[in-house]
This record gives sequence, C-alpha cells and structure tokens, in this order.
Amino acid sequence: MNTQTKMFKTKELNISKASPEIYSSVKYPLMEAFYTIQGEGTHSGKPAYFIRLAGCDVKCWWCDVKESWDETKHPKITAGEIVGNAKSSNASFVVITGGEPLLHNLEPLTLSLKQAGLMVHLETSGSSPLTGQLDWITLSPKRFKKPLDEIFPYVDELKVVVLKKKDLEWAEENAQKCPSDTNLLLQPEWDTPTSIPLIVEYVKMNPKWRISLQTHKFMNVP
Repeated sequence: MNTQTKMFKTKELNISKASPEIYSSVKYPLMEAFYTIQGEGTHSGKPAYFIRLAGCDVKCWWCDVKESWDETKHPKITAGEIVGNAKSSNASFVVITGGEPLLHNLEPLTLSLKQAGLMVHLETSGSSPLTGQLDWITLSPKRFKKPLDEIFPYVDELKVVVLKKKDLEWAEENAQKCPSDTNLLLQPEWDTPTSIPLIVEYVKMNPKWRISLQTHKFMNVP
C-alpha cells in the first residue's frame, strides 16, 4: 500500500494552516457512519470505519444506497464529531464514501482524521475536484458521468462495476489513464449475475485485471 499521503486543496477553503478547532467545526451531511469489514477491492477483509456523506451527482440506477443522494434529508455533523466517533471505534483507517463525497470539500474532515492518527481512504466516481489529505484513492468511474482527468495520476485502485461487455471497454479506457502500479479491479454488479462469467473470462485473458466481489453482502454485514 502506498503510505504517502496525497494532499489536495481548494481555492475556496484553504484552512490547513488554521487551528484544529476551526476545521473540526466544519459540518458535513452525514447519512451514516459505522465500523465494519471492508468488503470490496484491494483492502477487502480489513476492519474499517465507513463515513458515508450524503449528496450525489452521478446516481447510478443500480446504487444500493439511493437514500444517500439527497443531502438535504440528512443531518449536518461537525468534522470533530465524525472524527471522534471514528477514533473511538478502534479502526486503523476510515473510508470516506457516498453518495459522491467529492461534492464536499474534504480538506477539513480529512485533516481532522489525520490529526487523530487515522489513515484515510476515499471511494469516488471522480466527478468533482479532489480535496483533502488522502492515503488511498479508489476510483469507480461511471460511463454516464466521466471522471475528471485530474484524478487519474493519483489513483491507487481502479474499480469498475461491470454489467455488460461495454463496461469492459470502459474499464480499459480508464486503466490507460492510471499509473502503471494502479490495482485494476472488475466488479460484477450484484443484481446482474450474468456479468460474472463475462468478467471471469476477461480476467483469464487479461491477467493485469483482478476480480472484486462484494463480500460484505455474502457475510450480511454493512
């Protein structure tokens, strides 16, 4: 795992030099936060604290957390409170997800998490500019809202959800833009089991790719 923290800042809110009290008071629409097992991708099987921020501009029809799309339906919680709960969970790293978490400026939240000694993972479609201090970036690009080009140099893990053959072509298109050491993963859409043999055969023919399964659903954990 790449342990070098990647730092991104926005012109609108550059508060990295401010006191911890200031950036810990910034609020985020929080749908849910919970300690569980990472079920997908490179870090599958590891305990992780998930922070699911509300708001989404992508809105995949197969999304299993559609209730995260409308941020107005969820309370705004301070970064300090979110981080305090994460710290008390005994997790070694957190996963910021959504919705689409990059709709929000992640600098205050991620700075607070790093101050607390936690490693920060991000799961994103890449539809908005990068912000924050991040240890691991998982890009899950969607064909109907393409990721911004600025994210590709920093991608640690490319995870493409596959329903049909066209998604494999989309996966290769995005892989070409990623660093050579990026972990390349194909993940069958949970309710489209016909994609599984398609992925299996593709990985056998293209061994640079691996298969990611949603193991948390098999285990019936969040």
